[in-house]
Amino acid sequence: MSAVEVSAVQVSGVTRRFGDVVALDDVSLEVGHGELVGMLGPNGAGKSTLLSLVSGQRRPDAGVVRLHGNDPRDARARTVLGLTPQETGLPSTLRVREVVDFVGGHYPDPVPTGELLEQFGLADLGKRQTGSLSGGQKRRLAVAMSLVGRPRVVLLDEPTTGLDVSGRTALWDAIREYHAGGGTVLLTSHYLEEVQALAERVVVIDHGTVLADDSLETILSRVGVRRVQLTDAAGVRQEHLVPDSDAFVRDLVTSGTEFRDLEIRGASLEEAFGQLVDGVDGVGRPAGHEAPAEALPETTEGAVR
Repeated sequence: MSAVEVSAVQVSGVTRRFGDVVALDDVSLEVGHGELVGMLGPNGAGKSTLLSLVSGQRRPDAGVVRLHGNDPRDARARTVLGLTPQETGLPSTLRVREVVDFVGGHYPDPVPTGELLEQFGLADLGKRQTGSLSGGQKRRLAVAMSLVGRPRVVLLDEPTTGLDVSGRTALWDAIREYHAGGGTVLLTSHYLEEVQALAERVVVIDHGTVLADDSLETILSRVGVRRVQLTDAAGVRQEHLVPDSDAFVRDLVTSGTEFRDLEIRGASLEEAFGQLVDGVDGVGRPAGHEAPAEALPETTEGAVR
């Protein structure tokens, strides 16, 4: 970015409390234009609270939050934003097409409803009342609504929860397409493979603090273990996590252990995540950092206005 260009999302020294509970503790995060950033963390880590501040639904107790350089609590600033919260309140008697038309009507150049429904596999459900949709269908509709206004920034809080494998894959494709068009994405997920499949950059948050913020490759390289897979003499496939794969294999050879089909690879994001949060969870939460209920406030529109 140039010296005069503002970030898509800027969080500087932010603290947020719920009574005596510290949900976010002096958190700073910057997301550049066109980045796709994945946030990981245990339940209650502070992820959804952070998104609620970026979307202007809550205000920080300390620090500064900016969306394209503006205060997200200003409705005019939120015209660049699309949001899919963990829970979306859809009017059960309205039809799918009516809901999308309503949300799109808040924007100057919305994506045509038919085009959006087709993209998310909802074209055959346009006349269905939202109350009759399955959980996965509602989730796809919620993400579709976050994109109807052609936003410049999209916040996705657990976007594929409740989806089957095919639904999740289709949603990944839609997110990739939006990002390829220059959109900025900040998403949270419990599915580590989802973040590994989508994100260029990973932020690990726990106990209201950022434990790591780097490229996926760098975070994986920080893990001090390698995964060794082999087939033993009895034909049983074995898997070992070891700090030194070369020494492990040398020991096998020296001891005369028979094996074949040796595979050695780096750690997965799941292993990296576990290593980052272990030692924090292992000693318990610091006093005053107990996790509050984190779900973002429900929104009928799916895109904060």
